Amino acid sequence: MAGLEIWGPKGGRRIVELLDDRYVVGKADDADIVLTDDSTVSAAHAMVELIGQRWYVKDLDSRNGTTVNKDRILGERALRDRDELVLGKTRVVYFAQQARHDPTTDVIAPAPKLTKRQHEVVVALCRPLLSGDPFTPPTPVREMAQELYVTVAAVRENLSRLYLLFDVPLEGDRRVQLANEAVRRGAVTAKDIEDADKQAGRSR
Repeated sequence: MAGLEIWGPKGGRRIVELLDDRYVVGKADDADIVLTDDSTVSAAHAMVELIGQRWYVKDLDSRNGTTVNKDRILGERALRDRDELVLGKTRVVYFAQQARHDPTTDVIAPAPKLTKRQHEVVVALCRPLLSGDPFTPPTPVREMAQELYVTVAAVRENLSRLYLLFDVPLEGDRRVQLANEAVRRGAVTAKDIEDADKQAGRSR
């Protein structure tokens, strides 16, 4: 079984099982998968199609384009289990219960076990990535410290431990790499962001 896990720009989540051979995704009423809550999605934005035994995605000349794992696609792109698509401001994760394992395919490692504080830090870090715009950088350290009512040093200490847990390399922007890896491996979800926001609202 294959399907799409769709995260709307306002954080809503739904699952669509791919039972037919072809789906047009867009905001038009006659689209097979309608994304009505995203004004940046075109009427017929992209098509997901089964060719042989593999699912493909194709951009339908949409205004804002379609990306797969942050790469903007121009033609058809074969999908692999847990590939992340972005259509406008909508995030879509493709999943396949029986995924094809080609010789060049790396299996995504599961998320490591986190302490409560480490999870709070990851949620604060990833909030911009799951709040609608996938190209927004993660939360700055000082803002994270203010949000969690801890010191900047405490946030940096937790980040250092998280870099090790998620095997984040030393080169490049490690916060960006950590945030992307945490989302990719399911350590933080849009629901985690919603729950944290609700908790913060009750505490004020």
